[in-house]
Amino acid sequence: MSTEAGNITLAPWHSFEFPYLAEVFTTIKVLAPVRVFIILFGLVSNITNIVVFLKAGAKDNVTILLLSLSVSDLVFLHLITPSVCSFLIASLFPFYTWPFDVNLVRNLLYWPAYTAYDLSTYISVSLGVTRCACVAMPLKFKHVFTKSRTVKWVVLLGVLAVSLRLPVLTINRVSWRRDPRTNSSLLYLKTVNNDEMSRINDMLNRGSLIYVSYVTMVVCVVIIMVKLRQAAKIRRSCTESSLRAQTSDKPSPQGLSSKDLQVVKSVAMVCTIFILLQLPFLLVSTIRLIAPEFNNRQRLTYLFATRVTVVVVVVVVVVVVVVVVVVVVVVIAVVTAVVTAVVVVMVKVVVALVVVVVVK
Repeated sequence: MSTEAGNITLAPWHSFEFPYLAEVFTTIKVLAPVRVFIILFGLVSNITNIVVFLKAGAKDNVTILLLSLSVSDLVFLHLITPSVCSFLIASLFPFYTWPFDVNLVRNLLYWPAYTAYDLSTYISVSLGVTRCACVAMPLKFKHVFTKSRTVKWVVLLGVLAVSLRLPVLTINRVSWRRDPRTNSSLLYLKTVNNDEMSRINDMLNRGSLIYVSYVTMVVCVVIIMVKLRQAAKIRRSCTESSLRAQTSDKPSPQGLSSKDLQVVKSVAMVCTIFILLQLPFLLVSTIRLIAPEFNNRQRLTYLFATRVTVVVVVVVVVVVVVVVVVVVVVVIAVVTAVVTAVVVVMVKVVVALVVVVVVK
């Protein structure tokens, strides 16, 4: 069943209004179930993080940023879930007839969701900057990045995210339209000034801002890695007694305790994941700036549709690899701890037996 442009699409799987629908259909058909599992994993993990952070207490700037990141990620996942579920339903039941305009589910919360996504991006960059400052100037860090300043900064980032997305947050309207096939009025999603607002959105959010964020994160990760290597060299050059002192909470020669170093390493991992996941979207944004026709309903729309598949596949592969690596690291750590405990027990038993034999 095909419909003309502007009509309500009750069975969108069989509408060929867009010339790239076949490519999009293939992408959604394959990845819709995967996206659901990723969202479920994200919901559980972020809720767990929020509970842990609240119980531990937001005592420092890093905890506040991580808590804010978990909250913004959770908001994004909740807002994007209806859209993902609609695609899953369409992939499982291609002949299902929606009683309303399916775009109400797919697109109404799309831009609010990505406003929360932008906030998560800004918080991730802030994490990289704070940890970079922590290893670059450890003695001044706590006096500059205070708890109250961090809270104000997160609020400012939220206002910035909403302000930059404001043009596209105002384009959607919920209205009524008569469907001539059923002779009834149905709800549908109406867009106002979509092209103009989308161009403004591209300039604000897909222009210089994304490059500044990406370059900032890369520079921070490089500085963190260099400082960690310097700290590792200093620790290796220390005597055995100084090494034992560093394993406690006493400051290291770099001004960081062992716990601080662990936090820096974890934040470096978060920043690295951010860089890997943002790279496909950065490339797409760069191509769109060079070739404006690389977009929906433009001359390069087929190539743009292919980009959808490539970007989503790359992101999914990166996420799967990261999850697998984390699981493997955890398993290795657990196995190592168990083996170490068993070896220690066996050594104690052997020593006890030797002592008994010697005494006799």
